[in-house]
Amino acid sequence: MANGKKIDVDKTSSLLKAVSDTDRLKIVLLLRDGKKNVGTLARAIGAEIVNVSHHLSVLRAKKVVHTQKVGRFVYYSLNPDVMKRDSNSITFQLAGAKLVIH
Repeated sequence: MANGKKIDVDKTSSLLKAVSDTDRLKIVLLLRDGKKNVGTLARAIGAEIVNVSHHLSVLRAKKVVHTQKVGRFVYYSLNPDVMKRDSNSITFQLAGAKLVIH
């Protein structure tokens, strides 16, 4: 237990697995600067759009990112319900635990 709260080990482990992938972590860090579409993210990390789309679907399933459709484009941004961000770090709020990435 952390701070008197019970840690949901399964949920915490699942989220950590989602963000521990190298490309998914790069995507999360890029989204710290604001919303981006899949093409922009693919160019930024040097990956194929299909692969970035897969990574984004994993992050969406874990509620790390959410989407906003603008015309024919879908923009991804960090979900403020799961994490807090500032210019230096991202803090994931987990059940009874937190992960801070600087």
